[in-house]
Amino acid sequence: MKKIFIFINAVYIFLLACGSIFAVGERTITLGAGSTWQNAERRTSISEVRAIRPHPVLVLSSAPASSVTGYTSATGVLGSFVPMIESALDMSVSFDEREPSLFRDSKGHYRLVVPPALEAAGQSLARSGSGAALFGRSNMESGASANAAPLIIQPQSRNAMFSAGNRLGDFTIEFWLYPQNMENGEQVFSWVASKQLNGNFTAQRITCTASRNRFSWTFVNFFTSINGSNHKNLEFSGNTPVVPKRWSHHLIRFDAVTGLLEYLVDGRTEAIVYATATGRESSEVYLPVAGSNGSFLLGERFVGLMDEFRIHSVCAGRSGINRYTPTGGRIETRAVDLGENSSGVIRINAAGGRTSINGTSARSEYRQNGRFRFSDASEMHFFVRASENPYLLSNSTWTAFTPGEEITGVRGRYVQIAVDFYPSADGESSPYLEQINIIYMPGEPPLPPRNLVAVAQDGSVQLRWRHSPASNTAGYLVYYSSVRGELFGNDALQGASPIDAGITNSINIEGLKNGTLYYFRVAAYDRITGEVNLNVGEFSAEVTARPLAGLVP
Repeated sequence: MKKIFIFINAVYIFLLACGSIFAVGERTITLGAGSTWQNAERRTSISEVRAIRPHPVLVLSSAPASSVTGYTSATGVLGSFVPMIESALDMSVSFDEREPSLFRDSKGHYRLVVPPALEAAGQSLARSGSGAALFGRSNMESGASANAAPLIIQPQSRNAMFSAGNRLGDFTIEFWLYPQNMENGEQVFSWVASKQLNGNFTAQRITCTASRNRFSWTFVNFFTSINGSNHKNLEFSGNTPVVPKRWSHHLIRFDAVTGLLEYLVDGRTEAIVYATATGRESSEVYLPVAGSNGSFLLGERFVGLMDEFRIHSVCAGRSGINRYTPTGGRIETRAVDLGENSSGVIRINAAGGRTSINGTSARSEYRQNGRFRFSDASEMHFFVRASENPYLLSNSTWTAFTPGEEITGVRGRYVQIAVDFYPSADGESSPYLEQINIIYMPGEPPLPPRNLVAVAQDGSVQLRWRHSPASNTAGYLVYYSSVRGELFGNDALQGASPIDAGITNSINIEGLKNGTLYYFRVAAYDRITGEVNLNVGEFSAEVTARPLAGLVP
């Protein structure tokens, strides 16, 4: 029985020793995936999306930085066309609100009357931002023809361009559309008002109607001669078929100087007409005048999605209609605590891919580690920096790294990671990030010094030791006490225990009481930052000595 007890104790001591030797190894901290992305606190043009992978991922935000981002001034024959600026925005209905009853014009110039059948589509279906308007869902499911109450938008301020009697001048109307079927007769958009002509009231109308997979536009009693006695009616259609179940951008712009009215689909010109007396350039320009009691009607006979309906008081310049802006986006994590000073980052693994979404369809590609650059030129770039102080991380330089590859020279208790996201060349795909794993070696203090020897003297004890074999040793702390196990005495002239001996390997502890037995241990330390932040290692073996009167070195 005694032998068994001795064996068990021996195994226990062995396991303890093994634990002290082998327990400190590579460790991992996970960001993203099941650990969430709360650490990614600084986000520029980055959204968190749940529909791409089993866990939420970080992806470029399709919401523009402002409501007018993506438009620049035109050149050449369109040199008079100007960039869209915030002050030129007359109406902006983003459909980003979670409930249709909350849909609104962010400029406050128009009020919305929302029909009961209108629904709000989420971010996964939206072209831009966090939502879109879904018209005729019941018809989509039943296969019935589109015929429902429209979304009504009415001027509620004299500041609204389409307020009764206003002479408009330059204007631009734009919206994104995702038709379900593109059936003939579907009416996406209309403006209905009344206009006085030669003492009589007549209907004023703008309509956008589907016909043979194209959209036809009509402007009736909208463009008025200078003296107000005549109107110019215009009608035209796009040349390129609009593909069902795919997002397309539609824009109408008018130049009041030349009378040019242009229709563009996905940034390409589909039709050009002139609101002039002759229907050609260089004749009297008929300008738009808004009628009385006017309303915009959206989705009156339409099945599908609409997003980002906007009106501007300028003739738009060259438009940028890509889902993602070319400048991309960036995330920076907060300081990630590795738990120990002087920890070293070994490598950082990453998982993610690229994605493109068009209405209800999505394509994605997934990979782990390596260079996250894809065939369509979408890509991610990774950076890391470290510091012993989380508030001094900004003083450290960023180090570029490739996920999965070895990292050297990045040491500290606190680590910060940054990732730059860039869209595809056509602006339709975005990279996404699902998970980051930081693999690191916890910082280890230096090993204790060896062969500690204590020599008693008159009122003092001389200590000598062999240096610690650790290359990161910056000095030694000497612990002493007259009570065994405490090691925090205060008799020595050098001060209370522990005494900082510096990088030497000997010290004479003076001012000790003769006849008193003292206990000594020494620990090596690695100086991290400043004079007080020390990474102290384990104690050496304990030695004892009793100073006596008459003893000499």
